[in-house]
Amino acid sequence: MSWIAALILFPALASVLLFVIRKDRLRNAVCWGSSLITAALSVWVTYRYFGMGVSFSFPGEGAIDSFMMAVEVLAAAYIIFVGIKNKKYLICLFAAIQTPLMLWFELTRAHESGAAAGIVFDKLSAIMVLVIGVIGSLICIYAVGYMRGYHIHHEDYKERKAFFFSILFVFLSAMFGLVLSNKLTWLHFCWELTTLCSFFLIGYTQTPQAKNNAFRALAINLGGGLAFAAGIVFLGLRFNISALSEFIAMKPETVVLVPVILLCIAALTKSAQLPFSSWLLGAMVAPTPTSALLHSSTMVKAGVYLVIRLTPLLGSSAAGKTVTLIGGITFLATSLLAISQSDAKKILAYSTIANLGLIVTCASVGTQEALWAAILLLIFHAISKSLLFLAVGSIEHQIGSRNVEDMDILMRVSRKLSIYMLIGIAGMFLAPFGMLISKWAAMKAFIDSDNILIIIMLVYGSSATLFYWTKWMGKLISNANRKAEGHHTFHITEEVPIFVQAALTVAACFCFPVVSRYAIMPYLSGLFGGSAAMPIGTNDVNIMLIMLSMLLLLPLGFFSIYKNDHRRIVPVYMGGENAGDNKAFNGALGKTRKLELRNWYMEKYFGSAKLTYWSDTLCAAILCVSVIMLVLGVMGL
Repeated sequence: MSWIAALILFPALASVLLFVIRKDRLRNAVCWGSSLITAALSVWVTYRYFGMGVSFSFPGEGAIDSFMMAVEVLAAAYIIFVGIKNKKYLICLFAAIQTPLMLWFELTRAHESGAAAGIVFDKLSAIMVLVIGVIGSLICIYAVGYMRGYHIHHEDYKERKAFFFSILFVFLSAMFGLVLSNKLTWLHFCWELTTLCSFFLIGYTQTPQAKNNAFRALAINLGGGLAFAAGIVFLGLRFNISALSEFIAMKPETVVLVPVILLCIAALTKSAQLPFSSWLLGAMVAPTPTSALLHSSTMVKAGVYLVIRLTPLLGSSAAGKTVTLIGGITFLATSLLAISQSDAKKILAYSTIANLGLIVTCASVGTQEALWAAILLLIFHAISKSLLFLAVGSIEHQIGSRNVEDMDILMRVSRKLSIYMLIGIAGMFLAPFGMLISKWAAMKAFIDSDNILIIIMLVYGSSATLFYWTKWMGKLISNANRKAEGHHTFHITEEVPIFVQAALTVAACFCFPVVSRYAIMPYLSGLFGGSAAMPIGTNDVNIMLIMLSMLLLLPLGFFSIYKNDHRRIVPVYMGGENAGDNKAFNGALGKTRKLELRNWYMEKYFGSAKLTYWSDTLCAAILCVSVIMLVLGVMGL
């Protein structure tokens, strides 16, 4: 119990220390040390409690409740103040309704609910703790090197690095509390704390665009938080339930589906599913560590984590079908939208939304196979996508751009960074890396459950995924056999986290059978009863591991084979011939033209102006119809 308390509280204490330290060198050292301790604590807690699983209540929980309520009041007061100051009245309304509602419930009715363990540590909690602790800590270490030069490249931004590092660690503390809390009021408190932290991180630069995007994120997630609060109050008043474990043990009857759909709305907003995805795209204005933290290991994973927890109440129920359909549409639509993007961060953002949609779809189907795929997708996505965000941040510093079209020179600038980037991209779509393994299992699960519509969405969405990742990978290796034009190194605090995450991406692919056997399968057996089996057969796993071993040899070519390669880059091109410098060709009318390789983005067909409105409208209509039908069902009409 004391170790779990330390895991939750240590990042919060580190955040206070980071905020008060004003000397960069000392603060950087504290950030390094705190990150390493946080990662070590997450590993130790997992090792300590993994075999047994624990559930317990902290002594003096009344004092904890009082502290949380005080923080809620202060947070609401701050939100209302900045909302009025900036004329953002919707967030004022959400805060003015949500906080008094929760305070009334906690002061008058919450204590009447049956006593339940405040903290639960099981196999799913262990996976989430490792994702948050290890990936989140690596991102914090990376932030030290990234922010070292951030204000050099952006001189017009006010420097608030102490505040930035402090909020990063508050974020980690809130996420640990979120995935370990069993009491719904505690879960809601941590949920809203991540919302407030994301508001601060997205608006870090304080530019008009950053402020607007931060307020948008705050409004959407506060709306989801209000739905969460309404679900908690409904459960307490109608069923006298205050714990998540008690809630998911109920039967998915019509009345029970009311809090289910309310909590699912909260999960959809937090995981940026359509029609709530705009906040995540707007988060791209923030420094890269913010993007990595929000999109890989923390903020968005909170939403899919909640859907995974609610799986027993979803499945074939009305709420389950609604969430499954919204997740499927989100996966398909945002995968197509990513095709039209050339900004690397926007591609990663749309890809994140798409993969979260796939996880939501798998988790809400309600079968063992699909849930196995959802949990594995969560793990692989957290590792690979964090690697990609960090690599893009370093690429932007090195070549001065994050446009994919400018990345053909990266091999000549930094081969190591190019390899890290290629590993991250391969981890997202290339056989036999983990994301493709998970999609394979998801496809099998949907076929077995006769979800034909979802299968169609998965097929076309995956095809789009293949298209935009291949374009990006092709751009990175298009100049692989040219000699490096200088040697550019990036700071060790940037390179170490990127290297570790690249290694974790590969290691996760080799180790997923072990993770499945000792973590995912036991969790599924406890959830569904009986003995769970891995959807992928042993022979298939062995083939994948052999393929992966062979793929590991390919990057060596970029360091050895191509080092003394004298092949022509432009032997014959179209109607002309090599101009002699391996960079141009003699074209029509005797003109010398520079060789250019450019991708096809099809904005006319897949641009945001074409797809965003209709996909948002469709998902909003599905959600509204589902809620109306559920209300009519509860009323007996």
